Amino acid sequence: MNAIEIAIKMEKDAIDFYTQASERTKHPAGKKMFLSVTEDEKRHLRMLSDIFREVDITIQEVSPMRNIRTIFESMKETMMQRIAATEDDLEAFKIAMQMENEGIEFYRRVESETDRPKEKALFRRLITEEQQHYEIFANTYYFMRDTGSWFMWEEHSIVDGGTAWA
Repeated sequence: MNAIEIAIKMEKDAIDFYTQASERTKHPAGKKMFLSVTEDEKRHLRMLSDIFREVDITIQEVSPMRNIRTIFESMKETMMQRIAATEDDLEAFKIAMQMENEGIEFYRRVESETDRPKEKALFRRLITEEQQHYEIFANTYYFMRDTGSWFMWEEHSIVDGGTAWA
């Protein structure tokens, strides 16, 4: 199996896992995060499949982080309700973070090994997006684990009045 075939399998596995996780996750924010990243992984699969079939591809500039900001904004009221995340929800996000890290390492390795410009460009793009997926999952994990602390840290709302960065 060559690098593209392995990457295709990794993306298919990610799609399957994230789809199942979205179906099992009780927390609405978690569910939407998994669904959003699943769509990104489907796009990655299409690009890798086109490269495998030697079809000329156009690498799209997509921002997973922008999509997630939209989700957070649209769910603000729901997210403010103290919806407890289950241990299963949290475990799914830990697994997702591990999967994204493994994907990043794989894409870094194969990007450095290939000499084909289109493949190099695609792998660099995938590295960037997988890093953003990791950040999305990590941020959602911390949000669901301890919403109050997450808001305090993310919004810099420490109430001491003298913080230079607030």
